Amino acid sequence: MKGTGAREHMSETIEITVLSGLNEISATDWDACACPEAADGGRPLDPFTTHRFLLALESSGSVGPGTGWQPRPLVARAGAAVIAVAPVYVKSHSQGEYIFDHGWADAYERAGGRYYPKLQCAVPFTPVSGRRLLTRPGHEETGRAALLEGMVRLAEGAGLSSAHVTFCTGAEAEVATGADYLPRLTQQFHWLNRGYADFEDFLADLSSRKRKAIRKERARAHDFGGTIRALTGDAIEPAHWEAFWTFYQDTGSRKWGRPYLTRAFFDALHAMRGDVLLVLAERGGRPVAGALNLIGREALFGRYWGAIEDHPFLHFELCYHRAIDWAIAHGLARVEAGAQGEHKLARGYLPAPIHSAHWLRDRGFRDAVARYLQAERAATDEDIEILTAYGPFRAGTAD
Repeated sequence: MKGTGAREHMSETIEITVLSGLNEISATDWDACACPEAADGGRPLDPFTTHRFLLALESSGSVGPGTGWQPRPLVARAGAAVIAVAPVYVKSHSQGEYIFDHGWADAYERAGGRYYPKLQCAVPFTPVSGRRLLTRPGHEETGRAALLEGMVRLAEGAGLSSAHVTFCTGAEAEVATGADYLPRLTQQFHWLNRGYADFEDFLADLSSRKRKAIRKERARAHDFGGTIRALTGDAIEPAHWEAFWTFYQDTGSRKWGRPYLTRAFFDALHAMRGDVLLVLAERGGRPVAGALNLIGREALFGRYWGAIEDHPFLHFELCYHRAIDWAIAHGLARVEAGAQGEHKLARGYLPAPIHSAHWLRDRGFRDAVARYLQAERAATDEDIEILTAYGPFRAGTAD
């Protein structure tokens, strides 16, 4: 598949290649686009679009045949140079995406259309915002345009109903809107570090009632009869993954019917344990609950939680309060605690806008979805304003 980019380099011909997996491109070429900031030896902004993370999903069988996520990464080249890449999948369902379009699928199929398969540019099972149109520095305009056009051409050529770019940046959503994609606005809850010295310093920003409630909640959580440890890097041992796999299976079976990730994925994640923060509650030397976080350059990303025993407030302690503790101690700017959950508001996590972009092949269906998204955006803007006002912060401290 070939397309022509005429944004930054007027004479440049851009060739788009559709791969069948990440093993068809080197980590060097992919990461030069996905995380150029890590060239200084530091962390990527987030680990989720790195070659190693996406390849781990494939090699572990978490995506691929039988999962409904068929990898089709896009690569844009100018001559021999890779200038842009995108994690793209052909989807046969809408599970594991967290930007919900089940209603769209139902409406389209009731009207006689076929919504699945569709094209999805995303990190599977990962409701974390970040760049999805991954470009080498200096090729942003040309690379983004080529990838967006490439997705449309791939969808049209394969007879797919639609192409979706989810959890992208606001800038990417704006560029996509100019390429005939529809912008969508949803929300999550994020905690922001305003230069706090420690958790008590953070609590000082809250109203007296909320401050007392969190202190009481943390004290109750510690009554479970054991200890809580935060582990990263070589402090994480293979036995810890065995325990966490048990936690993950329990949570996954209750939330999704079956876990998305395979056991082999956690073995692959062990090789990336320098990017992992594992918070474990142990009683009698045995893990009874845990929270898994990924560490980025500026943020901590809460991903999974599970437990084999039920203890009051332990979930909030491991997932939210300990994440804040760790972010403050390590100078991170924010904690992103995953999808949904208005219960996070009382614990200092405020609503944040989440962007996505959607291309729909059927023009009549596109117009109907556009009207829906316009109304949804107005409602989301209002929700963010109201929820922020109802947050736990003292007047003037949440700005």
